[in-house]
Amino acid sequence: MTPEEIETLFTRADGSYAFARWGRPIAPVVFGVEDQTLKVLKGAIEAVATLAGHSVAETDPELGANLMVFFIRDWQELVDTPNLDRLIPELNGLVTRLQAAEANQYRIFRFDEAGAIKACFVFLRMDAALSEVAADVLALSQMVQSILLWSDTAFRSQSPLALLPETGATVLRPEIAGLIQAAYHGTLPPSATDAAHALRLYARLPRPDAKSS
Repeated sequence: MTPEEIETLFTRADGSYAFARWGRPIAPVVFGVEDQTLKVLKGAIEAVATLAGHSVAETDPELGANLMVFFIRDWQELVDTPNLDRLIPELNGLVTRLQAAEANQYRIFRFDEAGAIKACFVFLRMDAALSEVAADVLALSQMVQSILLWSDTAFRSQSPLALLPETGATVLRPEIAGLIQAAYHGTLPPSATDAAHALRLYARLPRPDAKSS
């Protein structure tokens, strides 16, 4: 990837650059799915966290769970969920906007004092389109989009996933996998608002070992 391509992935629709990674272990909880799908989701969480070199925990000492994934049939279900409005004070207005847009997914991030991600709420309305997506593909896609604060336009034109032509299996695109690894490099800050940060990410992209002559 070029520095310009990296910068685009963290440049929001309003032109601002915004990058953040998790600053604490990810403690996930999933609502609205059967046990088999739950295993697939937790497997995707662990796989993406391992790729990033980040840890997964049973609980978060402050929040209990800090990655909450909700599978619903209708956005109104969020309003009817007990105590969810305490976690998301603007819940009613959000649901109204999502209904008007006929959206089928939405993510909300919360940040700590250093700007690092401390919580993420993922909402998936299982309409006809999402219901056709295989569980493992949906899980991997959502976890990739939750491991970093990407631009709100980052994957509109191209998915972070790709199909292997040999097997038909769905995998994370290599350049996105490398960027996730670079984003969690220990010398980089947990958050950034200066586009020059993209150059630092570029400098830390995994590269094939040079062959000896």
